[in-house]
Amino acid sequence: MTPFVLAPSDETPNIILDKTNNQFEVSGKSLPEDVTTFYDPVLEWIDGYAATPNDLTVFKFKMIYFNTASSKLIMDILLKLEEMAEDGAKVKIEWFYQEEDEDMMEAGEEFSEIVEIDFDLKPFAN
Repeated sequence: MTPFVLAPSDETPNIILDKTNNQFEVSGKSLPEDVTTFYDPVLEWIDGYAATPNDLTVFKFKMIYFNTASSKLIMDILLKLEEMAEDGAKVKIEWFYQEEDEDMMEAGEEFSEIVEIDFDLKPFAN
């Protein structure tokens, strides 16, 4: 499966979806002008990956900021990962947030309450 990699911009996150190297990460800021167009290829890649996932999928979110529209698409990613887990795949979410960023910590807590996946909140220092 071909890796899906997008370099970050001022308005879009860094995205690495690499089955071979077992690396799944969305990091940075997410406020694209057209959030659906931006995230559709990500969701499509996850659909393809879900057919034959790795033994363990650890999906990392390291968000600094995301807008309301992006939160909906992050939720869509989480729901796809939850479906994978329901189908028997081992899936774990690691939600990183800067220690002093209560908003990002609370966003992770809220997402963790919605999806039924192994979900770890991990603070990190600047």
